[in-house]
Amino acid sequence: MAAQAKKVLIIDDEKPIARTLSIKLNAGGIETAIAEDGETALDLISKERYDLIVLDLLLPKIDGFVVLAEIRKKGIKTPVSIVTDLSQPEDIQKAKDLGANDYFISSDISITEIVEYIKKSIVK
Repeated sequence: MAAQAKKVLIIDDEKPIARTLSIKLNAGGIETAIAEDGETALDLISKERYDLIVLDLLLPKIDGFVVLAEIRKKGIKTPVSIVTDLSQPEDIQKAKDLGANDYFISSDISITEIVEYIKKSIVK
């Protein structure tokens, strides 16, 4: 029996970034779903199981901090990797306190590096 494809939820309101990430992950055999706001993200998370969540903190409707807090409050243990423009130490600490597994600052990391990181994280 073939192994089930890994699934990644990309939560980012910047369509070009989300789409590029999705295309590169799909090419590597990883299924993706995209949510462009926090409300949609929480809806998808309540209906589907993911192997990894890539989360931007600056989102319309419900921000990423609230999304992360809700995920953890529901007891969902899925690893969450933050990819955001927020680079203040207090934002990084807040995200880690809320249960983020990793924190990447968008300007410091390329999409290719994010894809490589995701592949290493979930393809075991």
